[in-house]
Amino acid sequence: MKKALLLSVVASTMIMAGGDIAPVEPVVEAPVEVSGWDFSGQAVLYYQTRDVWGNGSLFEQGNLADGGNRVGNSIANGGIQLSAVNKDLFYGIGAGVELSGLGTLGLDEEIVNGVAQSAGDKNDAEITQVYLTYGIGNTSLKVGRQQLPKALSPFAFSEGWNVFKNTFEAALLVNTDISDTTLVYAYVTRSNSIFNLSNWSDINEDGVHMVTAQNKSIENLTLTGTWYYAPDMLVTEDANVLWADAKYGFGSEYGLVLGVQGGVVMGADDLGIAGVNDTTAFGAKIGGNFGMFDASVAYSSVDDGAVPIHNLGTGVKTPLYTQMIFNQNSIKLDSDTIVARAGMKALGGKFGLAYGYSDIGAGAYMPSVTGNVSGEGEYSELDLTYKTKVFNDSTTLFAGYVYQDDDRMDDTQNMLRFWAKYNF
Repeated sequence: MKKALLLSVVASTMIMAGGDIAPVEPVVEAPVEVSGWDFSGQAVLYYQTRDVWGNGSLFEQGNLADGGNRVGNSIANGGIQLSAVNKDLFYGIGAGVELSGLGTLGLDEEIVNGVAQSAGDKNDAEITQVYLTYGIGNTSLKVGRQQLPKALSPFAFSEGWNVFKNTFEAALLVNTDISDTTLVYAYVTRSNSIFNLSNWSDINEDGVHMVTAQNKSIENLTLTGTWYYAPDMLVTEDANVLWADAKYGFGSEYGLVLGVQGGVVMGADDLGIAGVNDTTAFGAKIGGNFGMFDASVAYSSVDDGAVPIHNLGTGVKTPLYTQMIFNQNSIKLDSDTIVARAGMKALGGKFGLAYGYSDIGAGAYMPSVTGNVSGEGEYSELDLTYKTKVFNDSTTLFAGYVYQDDDRMDDTQNMLRFWAKYNF
């Protein structure tokens, strides 16, 4: 009998602009048993600038505090992340720890206005993961600060668009006793901010319970269903989230994949307040690979409910197929959205092109921004990206440009983002 079994879960993701069409589904596998500690890490350089809907200009550092009349919004960071994992400390109990350090590298003094991400102060560090694991038979347990993948936890997941991913304080239980089926239970208490990794807050005062079941019994078909239960999350009422996702691969030479998703956030109707309703959402996508090219089309529809369809841990990104680099605030509530993507492998990397259009209702989600803050309007976004690996695939380079046109705002917005990540 094996002494221990550690289950690893790999999140299903798509590169938002021209990314791979066929997602990598969560897999559960028994790793080779290793004694001692395994050390790894990554170093990151991150830069972003935008012209703030006509209230600034690209690469501008000056702001109103300097006596100017325009606001710049250039941000940059350097970061280093160190990880250590021991899969068998004793009697099948494993452990892991991750330290994330973030600093300005002095860039905020001359080149940029602020940082993309911090760990408290501008130059500081935070323990972003620290957990224990235990496995017996086909069941594993992971308790502590950890990352949660979107494929298993679509409403509380670690986002990867910033310097480092946010994490959660949770207990995660995974079982694979049933053939072709993965069962997951999680109890999630707190999440740190994607902008400040040391800023931890309760997702819900009494925590959030999650149950996920994923089945692959039918060839080429993956079915995933998730239920969240958050006691008294809506002040006097419990919140329940039901979410389902189905992906079918046609098995053709072009790798065509059809995806359908949808669900409901319940509890608002029980408040008995006029105009405060449950939120329902639906999405679909289809795409394939054509040699050096890939392409997809996605659609989503979210009604004017009381709770946005987004990550409960960060309040930023969504689980919707139509999620792009910057469009989350225009798709997560009272919105119909369509997104077309295309990718091309060239020059040692991959170019991505994505265009999205949203028809937004009066009940749409609106963040605190300058300009016209009326909810109703039309929104479009164009994403251009390039991504490549260099130095024996140890370093990943990314460059992206985003153009946003939102008729609720006074002007358009342009954004540039660059980052480099070195894994060691």
